[in-house]
Amino acid sequence: MPAAPRARPADLFAPEVWARFQSRSRRIGPLLVAHCWAVIALAAAAAVVWPILIPLSVAVIGTRQLGLAILMHEAAHGGLSPDRRLNDRLGHWLCAVPVGASLTAYRPYHLAHHKFAQQPEDPDLVLSAPFPVTRASLRRKIIRDLTGQTFFKQRVLFALKAFRSRRDEDMAEGAVVTGRSVAPFLLVNAALLGAAILVGVWWAYFVLWLLPLATWFPMVTRLRNIAEHACVEGSAADPFRAARTTRAAWWERAFIAPYWVNFHAEHHLFMWTPCYKLPMLHQKLEDLGYLDRMEVAPGYVSVLSKASDAASEVTPADPVNRRGS
Repeated sequence: MPAAPRARPADLFAPEVWARFQSRSRRIGPLLVAHCWAVIALAAAAAVVWPILIPLSVAVIGTRQLGLAILMHEAAHGGLSPDRRLNDRLGHWLCAVPVGASLTAYRPYHLAHHKFAQQPEDPDLVLSAPFPVTRASLRRKIIRDLTGQTFFKQRVLFALKAFRSRRDEDMAEGAVVTGRSVAPFLLVNAALLGAAILVGVWWAYFVLWLLPLATWFPMVTRLRNIAEHACVEGSAADPFRAARTTRAAWWERAFIAPYWVNFHAEHHLFMWTPCYKLPMLHQKLEDLGYLDRMEVAPGYVSVLSKASDAASEVTPADPVNRRGS
């Protein structure tokens, strides 16, 4: 099958307007990585000082672990720095490795997703194809995430399998676990544990890093995947229909969708635009009248409703229902 249809910037923007969306800052990308780690550190410190804040800190840290994965994704597009070497080092060692991923393995996989978005060759199609599902099915998925079952499958079983085979596999499951990523992940996590021991709070590694990684992070990753592509029709013919943009409130940006990941339709339209310029691109597309062609949701609750309610009448014998369970 041919590649997914593309939008041509020259058909939408004057050259001087388009140039603003393509320029990349040398400072913003590194600052975003620093911001992500600073939020993690502050949330952990607050929970150590005031243990009553542990549940809130777990949610904040889990979302910023997703933030690290999002910034790895940004590095896959060269968006963290115009210096390719710095971009890749930041994206791999400070973003990908701490959450068990590999930028080297992720980049070709992800670019294939952009090339064949929502087509049979799309390696991410497995994430959106089962939807819509029943509410009960969606509830079971979220429970598996929050109870650590998804983490065990993706980060333990897949890691053992990938480490033995040394092959890049199971990427489409969202784990991004490969043989090459297991050892660096263990090394970095050993360093995090060592740092917690040195400051006298050994338990903080398990409660304020490993617990969010095993619970909140898989859950918000699932919500991100659902919001980006599930139940979006028309991508085979229209590049404006390749993904969904979700208008996120401040609390959704804090606990579900950091670093402008909610502007996913704009990202698929022009994938080399840095993430911090996506809100400006969204506004420009709205000014030009293109949002009517795009899938834009008012919030994540609306997305989850669409991804589940539409299947509420599906019978247990239906293959869509079985696949989405």
